[in-house]
Amino acid sequence: MNIIYKRDLLAYFRTPVGYVFMGVFLTLSGLIFYLYNLQNLSGDLLTFLSQLTLLVMLLCPLLTMRLICEERQKRTDQLILTSPVALGSVVTGKYLAAATVMLLTILLTNVYTLIIALCGRVYMGEWFVGYLGFSLQSLAFLALDLFVTCFAKNQMTGAIAAFGANFLLWMADLLADHLPVAWMSECLNFVSLYERYEPFRLGQLSYSGILFFVSFIACCLVAATRVMDARRFSEGGAA
Repeated sequence: MNIIYKRDLLAYFRTPVGYVFMGVFLTLSGLIFYLYNLQNLSGDLLTFLSQLTLLVMLLCPLLTMRLICEERQKRTDQLILTSPVALGSVVTGKYLAAATVMLLTILLTNVYTLIIALCGRVYMGEWFVGYLGFSLQSLAFLALDLFVTCFAKNQMTGAIAAFGANFLLWMADLLADHLPVAWMSECLNFVSLYERYEPFRLGQLSYSGILFFVSFIACCLVAATRVMDARRFSEGGAA
């Protein structure tokens, strides 16, 4: 797993992908910070973080589109599928590489926290809860997109499929409160990554939210491993 992790992490910075993701994310988050916080002289850090969830939905596919799809595109996936290394370790290593880039980018957004602290006051409890919830939600999107890209054959279709899954979750969250059937609305709210983030956005430490995000990430990684395992079995049988 360590070899896979190091290889994929370095690949983000040997290609433009890592720089593009971090550059675009930080530029757009800076624009949001300027329009919402600086122009309005607002020190509301939690609302600022909640607005960045849209950036995660839009940009997260950039990190996951190459993890599995690039292997299939270059035919190097056969080495992974036929190697004695456990597929769970491969998937976990790839996910951790993308998660490192994501968390590093989130860490850099604390520049805006520093600006708020210099001009006003930052409450450490709100800062911790806000960034914890935002980081967990971002990592959950990352795990979902990694799972979705397992079904794609190239990076472009992987990115489109991952964005489609993120957009579908966003639409489901919007529709949840307008459904006439109560149980359907409750089910959508239960699996909603946005609804689970809501307590953190309000400055409340939600242990159930933490458990949900961790479980969601684990389920997506296990599902991705199963898809890879099924492909190894089918392609091995075909050979």
